[in-house]
Amino acid sequence: MSDATITDLYEVTMALSFLREGMEQPATFSCFVRELPPERGFLVAAGAETVLDYLAGFHVDREDVEVFAEALQRPSADLAPLLDLRFTGEARLVPEGRVVLANEPLLEITAPLPEAQLVETFVLNQLSHQTALATKCARCVIAARGRPVVDFALRRTHGTAVAHQVARLGAMAGFAGTSNVAAAHAEDLPAVGTMAHSYIEAFEDEETAFTAFALCHPGPVTFLVDTYDTASGVAAAARVLAALGRGDGSAIRLDSGDLAQLSRHARAMLDNAGLPQVRIIASGGLDEYGVHDLTSSGAPIDVFAVGTRVGVSADAPYLDSAYKLVAYDGRPVMKLSAAKATSPGRKQVFRRPGCLDVIGLADEPAPADSTPLLRTMMSGGERSTPRGRLEEAHQRLTEDLAELPATARRIRSPQPVRAMVSHRLSVLTDRVRRRTEREMLAPFRMHA
Repeated sequence: MSDATITDLYEVTMALSFLREGMEQPATFSCFVRELPPERGFLVAAGAETVLDYLAGFHVDREDVEVFAEALQRPSADLAPLLDLRFTGEARLVPEGRVVLANEPLLEITAPLPEAQLVETFVLNQLSHQTALATKCARCVIAARGRPVVDFALRRTHGTAVAHQVARLGAMAGFAGTSNVAAAHAEDLPAVGTMAHSYIEAFEDEETAFTAFALCHPGPVTFLVDTYDTASGVAAAARVLAALGRGDGSAIRLDSGDLAQLSRHARAMLDNAGLPQVRIIASGGLDEYGVHDLTSSGAPIDVFAVGTRVGVSADAPYLDSAYKLVAYDGRPVMKLSAAKATSPGRKQVFRRPGCLDVIGLADEPAPADSTPLLRTMMSGGERSTPRGRLEEAHQRLTEDLAELPATARRIRSPQPVRAMVSHRLSVLTDRVRRRTEREMLAPFRMHA
Protein backbone atom coordinates (compact mmCIF):
# COMPACT_ATOMS: atom_id res chain seq x y z
CA MET A 1 0.00 0.00 0.00
CA SER A 2 1.44 3.37 -1.03
CA ASP A 3 0.90 6.97 0.01
CA ALA A 4 -1.71 7.20 -2.75
CA THR A 5 -4.19 5.79 -0.24
CA ILE A 6 -3.62 8.74 2.11
CA THR A 7 -6.70 10.44 0.73
CA ASP A 8 -10.33 11.12 1.48
CA LEU A 9 -12.69 8.53 0.04
CA TYR A 10 -14.54 11.06 -2.09
CA GLU A 11 -11.33 11.81 -3.99
CA VAL A 12 -11.35 8.17 -5.10
CA THR A 13 -14.99 8.17 -6.12
CA MET A 14 -14.59 11.39 -8.12
CA ALA A 15 -11.36 10.28 -9.83
CA LEU A 16 -12.92 6.96 -10.80
CA SER A 17 -15.98 8.67 -12.27
CA PHE A 18 -13.81 11.15 -14.21
CA LEU A 19 -11.86 8.25 -15.73
CA ARG A 20 -15.01 6.38 -16.72
CA GLU A 21 -16.41 9.55 -18.30
CA GLY A 22 -13.20 10.16 -20.22
CA MET A 23 -12.69 13.47 -18.43
CA GLU A 24 -8.91 13.54 -18.48
CA GLN A 25 -8.24 16.98 -19.94
CA PRO A 26 -5.91 19.34 -18.02
CA ALA A 27 -7.34 20.81 -14.84
CA THR A 28 -5.85 23.51 -12.63
CA PHE A 29 -6.42 23.47 -8.90
CA SER A 30 -5.37 26.33 -6.65
CA CYS A 31 -4.48 25.94 -2.95
CA PHE A 32 -4.85 29.06 -0.80
CA VAL A 33 -5.87 30.30 2.65
CA ARG A 34 -9.12 32.28 2.63
CA GLU A 35 -8.61 34.22 5.86
CA LEU A 36 -5.71 34.42 8.28
CA PRO A 37 -6.32 33.13 11.82
CA PRO A 38 -6.85 35.71 14.57
CA GLU A 39 -3.56 37.20 15.79
CA ARG A 40 -1.82 36.53 12.49
CA GLY A 41 -0.61 39.35 10.27
CA PHE A 42 1.04 37.05 7.73
CA LEU A 43 1.78 33.41 6.89
CA VAL A 44 5.04 31.67 6.03
CA ALA A 45 4.85 29.26 3.08
CA ALA A 46 6.03 25.76 4.00
CA GLY A 47 5.50 22.15 2.97
CA ALA A 48 6.61 22.47 -0.66
CA GLU A 49 9.36 19.86 -0.34
CA THR A 50 7.00 17.28 1.18
CA VAL A 51 4.43 17.90 -1.54
CA LEU A 52 6.96 17.64 -4.35
CA ASP A 53 8.29 14.34 -2.98
CA TYR A 54 4.74 13.00 -2.78
CA LEU A 55 3.79 14.06 -6.31
CA ALA A 56 7.02 12.69 -7.80
CA GLY A 57 6.40 9.29 -6.20
CA PHE A 58 2.63 9.18 -6.68
CA HIS A 59 1.56 5.85 -8.20
CA VAL A 60 -1.59 3.81 -7.68
CA ASP A 61 -0.49 0.17 -7.56
CA ARG A 62 -2.52 -3.03 -7.38
CA GLU A 63 -2.57 -3.13 -3.59
CA ASP A 64 -3.85 0.46 -3.52
CA VAL A 65 -6.68 -0.51 -5.85
CA GLU A 66 -7.61 -3.34 -3.49
CA VAL A 67 -7.62 -0.93 -0.56
CA PHE A 68 -9.88 1.47 -2.47
CA ALA A 69 -12.19 -1.39 -3.45
CA GLU A 70 -12.43 -2.56 0.16
CA ALA A 71 -13.29 0.95 1.31
CA LEU A 72 -16.04 1.19 -1.31
CA GLN A 73 -17.19 -2.40 -0.75
CA ARG A 74 -16.89 -3.12 -4.46
CA PRO A 75 -14.96 -5.69 -6.52
CA SER A 76 -11.39 -4.72 -7.34
CA ALA A 77 -12.23 -4.98 -11.02
CA ASP A 78 -14.55 -1.98 -10.65
CA LEU A 79 -11.56 0.14 -9.61
CA ALA A 80 -9.33 -1.06 -12.44
CA PRO A 81 -9.29 2.35 -14.23
CA LEU A 82 -7.26 3.73 -11.31
CA LEU A 83 -4.47 1.14 -11.63
CA ASP A 84 -1.07 2.62 -12.54
CA LEU A 85 -2.33 6.19 -12.28
CA ARG A 86 0.66 8.50 -11.78
CA PHE A 87 1.07 12.22 -11.41
CA THR A 88 2.19 13.55 -14.79
CA GLY A 89 1.39 17.21 -14.39
CA GLU A 90 2.87 20.56 -13.45
CA ALA A 91 3.19 22.05 -9.97
CA ARG A 92 3.84 25.72 -9.33
CA LEU A 93 4.53 26.61 -5.71
CA VAL A 94 5.55 29.52 -3.53
CA PRO A 95 9.06 28.60 -2.31
CA GLU A 96 9.35 27.76 1.36
CA GLY A 97 10.13 30.73 3.57
CA ARG A 98 8.22 33.33 1.55
CA VAL A 99 5.66 35.43 3.37
CA VAL A 100 2.16 34.92 1.94
CA LEU A 101 -1.15 36.66 2.52
CA ALA A 102 -4.81 35.66 2.53
CA ASN A 103 -6.19 34.37 -0.79
CA GLU A 104 -2.73 34.07 -2.36
CA PRO A 105 -2.13 30.65 -3.94
CA LEU A 106 0.48 28.61 -2.11
CA LEU A 107 0.35 26.14 -4.98
CA GLU A 108 -1.30 25.57 -8.35
CA ILE A 109 -1.41 22.13 -9.90
CA THR A 110 -2.20 21.57 -13.57
CA ALA A 111 -2.64 17.92 -14.54
CA PRO A 112 -5.18 15.52 -16.06
CA LEU A 113 -8.31 15.96 -13.95
CA PRO A 114 -8.30 12.53 -12.18
CA GLU A 115 -4.66 13.00 -11.09
CA ALA A 116 -5.13 16.55 -9.88
CA GLN A 117 -8.23 15.50 -7.95
CA LEU A 118 -6.77 12.41 -6.29
CA VAL A 119 -3.76 14.22 -4.80
CA GLU A 120 -5.87 16.96 -3.17
CA THR A 121 -6.07 15.62 0.38
CA PHE A 122 -2.37 14.99 0.92
CA VAL A 123 -1.33 18.26 -0.69
CA LEU A 124 -3.82 20.32 1.32
CA ASN A 125 -2.87 18.54 4.55
CA GLN A 126 0.84 19.19 4.24
CA LEU A 127 0.74 22.76 2.97
CA SER A 128 -1.83 23.81 5.58
CA HIS A 129 -0.16 22.16 8.56
CA GLN A 130 3.42 23.10 7.77
CA THR A 131 2.49 26.68 6.88
CA ALA A 132 0.73 27.04 10.25
CA LEU A 133 3.79 25.68 12.08
CA ALA A 134 6.29 27.79 10.14
CA THR A 135 4.27 30.92 10.87
CA LYS A 136 4.19 30.13 14.60
CA CYS A 137 7.96 29.59 14.61
CA ALA A 138 8.62 32.84 12.73
CA ARG A 139 6.57 34.77 15.26
CA CYS A 140 8.65 33.29 18.09
CA VAL A 141 11.82 34.56 16.43
CA ILE A 142 10.27 38.02 16.01
CA ALA A 143 9.22 38.05 19.69
CA ALA A 144 12.72 37.06 20.85
CA ARG A 145 14.21 40.26 19.36
CA GLY A 146 17.50 38.73 18.34
CA ARG A 147 17.92 36.31 21.24
CA PRO A 148 18.24 32.59 20.38
CA VAL A 149 15.15 30.39 20.31
CA VAL A 150 15.42 26.59 20.50
CA ASP A 151 12.88 23.81 19.87
CA PHE A 152 11.80 21.60 22.80
CA ALA A 153 8.53 20.39 21.21
CA LEU A 154 9.23 16.71 20.50
CA ARG A 155 7.51 15.14 23.48
CA ARG A 156 4.09 16.70 22.92
CA THR A 157 3.68 17.22 19.18
CA HIS A 158 0.96 15.28 17.41
CA GLY A 159 3.28 12.47 16.38
CA THR A 160 7.00 12.13 15.81
CA ALA A 161 6.76 13.01 12.11
CA VAL A 162 5.27 16.37 13.07
CA ALA A 163 8.06 16.85 15.61
CA HIS A 164 10.58 16.50 12.79
CA GLN A 165 8.69 19.10 10.80
CA VAL A 166 8.70 21.48 13.78
CA ALA A 167 12.48 21.13 14.12
CA ARG A 168 13.00 21.73 10.41
CA LEU A 169 10.58 24.64 10.15
CA GLY A 170 11.98 26.17 13.33
CA ALA A 171 15.41 26.16 11.73
CA MET A 172 13.92 27.76 8.63
CA ALA A 173 12.44 30.48 10.83
CA GLY A 174 15.77 31.05 12.58
CA PHE A 175 15.76 28.74 15.63
CA ALA A 176 19.25 28.06 17.01
CA GLY A 177 18.75 24.33 17.65
CA THR A 178 16.44 21.45 18.53
CA SER A 179 16.25 18.85 21.30
CA ASN A 180 15.15 16.29 18.67
CA VAL A 181 18.25 14.17 18.03
CA ALA A 182 16.90 12.44 14.93
CA ALA A 183 15.79 15.72 13.33
CA ALA A 184 19.09 17.38 14.24
CA HIS A 185 20.97 14.59 12.48
CA ALA A 186 18.70 14.47 9.43
CA GLU A 187 18.59 18.24 8.92
CA ASP A 188 22.16 19.04 10.06
CA LEU A 189 20.97 21.18 12.98
CA PRO A 190 22.55 21.83 16.37
CA ALA A 191 21.21 19.42 19.00
CA VAL A 192 20.48 21.14 22.33
CA GLY A 193 19.34 19.96 25.74
CA THR A 194 19.86 20.15 29.48
CA MET A 195 18.48 17.80 32.11
CA ALA A 196 15.13 16.89 33.61
CA HIS A 197 13.93 17.33 37.17
CA SER A 198 14.17 13.55 37.56
CA TYR A 199 17.96 13.82 37.27
CA ILE A 200 18.09 16.22 40.20
CA GLU A 201 15.64 14.17 42.27
CA ALA A 202 17.72 11.02 41.82
CA PHE A 203 20.57 12.58 43.84
CA GLU A 204 20.60 13.51 47.51
CA ASP A 205 20.89 17.21 46.75
CA GLU A 206 21.23 19.66 43.86
CA GLU A 207 24.92 20.37 44.33
CA THR A 208 25.79 16.68 44.12
CA ALA A 209 23.62 16.34 41.01
CA PHE A 210 25.21 19.33 39.28
CA THR A 211 28.72 18.15 40.12
CA ALA A 212 28.07 14.65 38.77
CA PHE A 213 26.59 16.06 35.59
CA ALA A 214 29.50 18.42 35.02
CA LEU A 215 32.06 15.69 35.61
CA CYS A 216 30.26 13.44 33.10
CA HIS A 217 30.01 16.07 30.39
CA PRO A 218 33.10 18.10 29.45
CA GLY A 219 32.71 21.63 28.17
CA PRO A 220 29.78 23.98 28.84
CA VAL A 221 26.85 22.57 30.81
CA THR A 222 23.36 23.76 31.64
CA PHE A 223 21.84 23.17 35.08
CA LEU A 224 18.09 23.05 35.72
CA VAL A 225 17.68 25.10 38.89
CA ASP A 226 13.99 25.08 39.85
CA THR A 227 13.39 21.51 41.03
CA TYR A 228 12.90 22.63 44.65
CA ASP A 229 13.63 26.29 45.33
CA THR A 230 14.96 28.41 42.46
CA ALA A 231 17.19 30.64 44.59
CA SER A 232 18.89 27.68 46.27
CA GLY A 233 19.21 25.97 42.90
CA VAL A 234 20.93 29.01 41.37
CA ALA A 235 23.24 29.23 44.37
CA ALA A 236 24.18 25.55 44.06
CA ALA A 237 24.78 25.89 40.33
CA ALA A 238 27.00 28.93 40.92
CA ARG A 239 29.10 27.10 43.51
CA VAL A 240 29.64 24.11 41.22
CA LEU A 241 30.48 26.18 38.13
CA ALA A 242 32.89 28.37 40.10
CA ALA A 243 34.57 25.43 41.81
CA LEU A 244 35.10 23.58 38.53
CA GLY A 245 35.97 26.67 36.49
CA ARG A 246 33.16 25.87 34.04
CA GLY A 247 31.41 29.21 33.76
CA ASP A 248 32.35 30.01 30.16
CA GLY A 249 29.55 28.92 27.83
CA SER A 250 27.51 27.35 30.63
CA ALA A 251 23.96 28.25 31.63
CA ILE A 252 21.14 27.73 34.08
CA ARG A 253 17.58 26.94 33.03
CA LEU A 254 14.40 28.31 34.57
CA ASP A 255 11.34 26.18 33.80
CA SER A 256 8.53 27.49 36.01
CA GLY A 257 7.24 30.38 38.04
CA ASP A 258 7.47 34.08 37.30
CA LEU A 259 10.24 33.85 34.74
CA ALA A 260 10.77 37.61 34.53
CA GLN A 261 11.23 38.05 38.28
CA LEU A 262 13.21 34.83 38.72
CA SER A 263 15.55 35.68 35.86
CA ARG A 264 16.36 39.05 37.46
CA HIS A 265 17.15 37.43 40.80
CA ALA A 266 19.18 34.70 39.10
CA ARG A 267 21.13 37.24 37.06
CA ALA A 268 22.04 39.19 40.19
CA MET A 269 23.12 36.03 42.02
CA LEU A 270 25.30 34.86 39.13
CA ASP A 271 26.89 38.28 38.72
CA ASN A 272 27.60 38.51 42.44
CA ALA A 273 29.21 35.08 42.28
CA GLY A 274 31.59 36.32 39.61
CA LEU A 275 29.79 34.46 36.82
CA PRO A 276 28.44 37.18 34.48
CA GLN A 277 29.19 34.96 31.49
CA VAL A 278 26.74 32.24 32.60
CA ARG A 279 23.57 32.52 30.52
CA ILE A 280 19.95 32.13 31.59
CA ILE A 281 17.66 29.87 29.55
CA ALA A 282 13.89 30.06 30.02
CA SER A 283 11.38 27.33 29.20
CA GLY A 284 8.01 26.11 30.42
CA GLY A 285 4.92 26.71 28.27
CA LEU A 286 6.48 29.47 26.19
CA ASP A 287 5.38 30.57 22.74
CA GLU A 288 5.62 33.93 20.99
CA TYR A 289 3.24 35.56 23.48
CA GLY A 290 5.26 34.56 26.53
CA VAL A 291 8.53 35.39 24.80
CA HIS A 292 7.16 38.78 23.76
CA ASP A 293 6.09 39.60 27.32
CA LEU A 294 9.49 38.62 28.69
CA THR A 295 11.51 40.61 26.18
CA SER A 296 9.18 43.58 26.54
CA SER A 297 9.68 43.53 30.32
CA GLY A 298 13.45 43.59 29.94
CA ALA A 299 13.90 40.19 31.60
CA PRO A 300 17.60 39.19 31.43
CA ILE A 301 16.93 35.94 29.61
CA ASP A 302 19.49 34.90 27.03
CA VAL A 303 17.79 31.91 25.33
CA PHE A 304 14.15 30.89 24.96
CA ALA A 305 13.19 27.21 24.72
CA VAL A 306 9.73 26.79 23.17
CA GLY A 307 7.85 23.52 23.15
CA THR A 308 4.26 22.33 23.30
CA ARG A 309 2.44 25.52 22.35
CA VAL A 310 4.66 26.00 19.32
CA GLY A 311 4.76 22.33 18.29
CA VAL A 312 0.95 22.21 18.04
CA SER A 313 0.52 25.89 17.04
CA ALA A 314 -1.78 26.06 20.05
CA ASP A 315 -3.54 29.36 19.38
CA ALA A 316 -4.02 28.71 15.64
CA PRO A 317 -3.76 24.95 15.02
CA TYR A 318 -5.35 25.04 11.57
CA LEU A 319 -5.75 27.32 8.57
CA ASP A 320 -8.90 28.14 6.61
CA SER A 321 -7.34 26.57 3.54
CA ALA A 322 -8.86 25.34 0.30
CA TYR A 323 -7.90 23.42 -2.86
CA LYS A 324 -10.27 24.51 -5.60
CA LEU A 325 -10.71 23.86 -9.31
CA VAL A 326 -10.10 27.11 -11.21
CA ALA A 327 -9.86 25.84 -14.82
CA TYR A 328 -10.73 22.69 -16.77
CA ASP A 329 -10.03 21.89 -20.39
CA GLY A 330 -9.15 25.52 -21.12
CA ARG A 331 -12.33 26.84 -19.47
CA PRO A 332 -11.96 29.02 -16.35
CA VAL A 333 -14.39 27.99 -13.60
CA MET A 334 -15.34 29.33 -10.19
CA LYS A 335 -17.41 28.52 -7.14
CA LEU A 336 -20.24 30.89 -6.20
CA SER A 337 -21.10 29.66 -2.70
CA ALA A 338 -21.79 32.40 -0.17
CA ALA A 339 -18.61 33.38 1.72
CA LYS A 340 -16.68 30.71 -0.18
CA ALA A 341 -16.64 32.01 -3.74
CA THR A 342 -13.43 31.46 -5.65
CA SER A 343 -11.78 33.33 -8.49
CA PRO A 344 -11.19 31.58 -11.84
CA GLY A 345 -8.13 30.86 -13.93
CA ARG A 346 -4.44 30.06 -13.46
CA LYS A 347 -2.90 32.72 -11.25
CA GLN A 348 0.30 34.39 -10.22
CA VAL A 349 1.14 36.47 -7.15
CA PHE A 350 3.23 39.54 -7.87
CA ARG A 351 5.24 40.72 -4.87
CA ARG A 352 5.88 44.46 -4.74
CA PRO A 353 7.97 46.38 -2.17
CA GLY A 354 6.31 46.44 1.24
CA CYS A 355 4.50 43.17 0.43
CA LEU A 356 1.89 45.18 -1.48
CA ASP A 357 1.00 42.10 -3.50
CA VAL A 358 -1.17 41.78 -6.57
CA ILE A 359 -3.00 38.54 -7.36
CA GLY A 360 -3.29 38.30 -11.13
CA LEU A 361 -3.54 35.83 -13.97
CA ALA A 362 -0.56 33.61 -14.71
CA ASP A 363 -0.17 34.92 -18.24
CA GLU A 364 -0.50 38.65 -17.58
CA PRO A 365 2.49 41.00 -17.54
CA ALA A 366 4.05 41.54 -14.13
CA PRO A 367 3.41 44.97 -12.60
CA ALA A 368 6.40 47.30 -12.39
CA ASP A 369 8.86 46.58 -9.56
CA SER A 370 7.26 43.21 -8.80
CA THR A 371 8.52 39.64 -8.47
CA PRO A 372 6.36 36.55 -9.22
CA LEU A 373 6.02 34.29 -6.16
CA LEU A 374 4.77 31.07 -7.76
CA ARG A 375 7.57 29.08 -9.38
CA THR A 376 7.30 26.00 -11.59
CA MET A 377 8.94 23.25 -9.53
CA MET A 378 7.55 20.20 -11.32
CA SER A 379 6.88 19.51 -14.99
CA GLY A 380 5.72 16.27 -16.56
CA GLY A 381 5.47 14.72 -13.11
CA GLU A 382 9.16 15.27 -12.36
CA ARG A 383 10.97 17.87 -10.29
CA SER A 384 12.29 20.67 -12.45
CA THR A 385 14.17 22.51 -9.68
CA PRO A 386 16.76 21.32 -7.14
CA ARG A 387 15.65 20.42 -3.64
CA GLY A 388 15.36 23.56 -1.56
CA ARG A 389 17.91 24.27 1.17
CA LEU A 390 16.94 25.49 4.62
CA GLU A 391 19.52 28.26 4.49
CA GLU A 392 17.92 29.65 1.32
CA ALA A 393 14.42 29.45 2.81
CA HIS A 394 15.62 31.24 5.94
CA GLN A 395 17.15 33.99 3.82
CA ARG A 396 13.89 34.42 1.87
CA LEU A 397 11.94 34.67 5.12
CA THR A 398 14.36 37.20 6.61
CA GLU A 399 14.09 39.41 3.53
CA ASP A 400 10.29 39.16 3.32
CA LEU A 401 9.80 39.95 7.01
CA ALA A 402 11.97 43.03 6.59
CA GLU A 403 9.61 44.19 3.82
CA LEU A 404 6.45 43.44 5.79
CA PRO A 405 4.94 46.46 7.59
CA ALA A 406 5.71 46.51 11.31
CA THR A 407 1.99 46.46 12.08
CA ALA A 408 1.67 43.04 10.39
CA ARG A 409 4.63 41.67 12.37
CA ARG A 410 3.14 42.61 15.73
CA ILE A 411 2.67 39.69 18.11
CA ARG A 412 -0.59 41.01 19.51
CA SER A 413 -3.33 42.62 17.40
CA PRO A 414 -1.42 42.57 14.10
CA GLN A 415 -2.92 44.21 11.04
CA PRO A 416 -2.69 41.85 8.04
CA VAL A 417 -1.73 43.25 4.67
CA ARG A 418 -4.39 42.55 2.02
CA ALA A 419 -3.37 41.63 -1.50
CA MET A 420 -4.92 43.52 -4.41
CA VAL A 421 -6.57 41.82 -7.38
CA SER A 422 -5.41 42.76 -10.86
CA HIS A 423 -7.77 44.37 -13.35
CA ARG A 424 -7.54 41.38 -15.70
CA LEU A 425 -8.42 38.92 -12.94
CA SER A 426 -11.34 41.10 -11.85
CA VAL A 427 -12.67 41.25 -15.40
CA LEU A 428 -12.35 37.49 -15.83
CA THR A 429 -14.06 36.85 -12.49
CA ASP A 430 -17.03 39.02 -13.45
CA ARG A 431 -17.29 37.35 -16.85
CA VAL A 432 -17.16 33.81 -15.47
CA ARG A 433 -19.61 34.69 -12.73
CA ARG A 434 -22.15 36.00 -15.26
CA ARG A 435 -21.63 32.98 -17.51
CA THR A 436 -22.04 30.55 -14.61
CA GLU A 437 -25.17 32.27 -13.37
CA ARG A 438 -26.68 32.13 -16.88
CA GLU A 439 -25.90 28.43 -17.18
CA MET A 440 -27.39 27.74 -13.77
CA LEU A 441 -30.61 29.61 -14.59
CA ALA A 442 -30.99 28.23 -18.12
CA PRO A 443 -32.95 25.07 -17.11
CA PHE A 444 -35.40 27.15 -15.09
CA ARG A 445 -36.02 29.51 -18.02
CA MET A 446 -36.70 26.55 -20.33
CA HIS A 447 -39.49 25.33 -18.03
CA ALA A 448 -40.95 28.74 -17.29
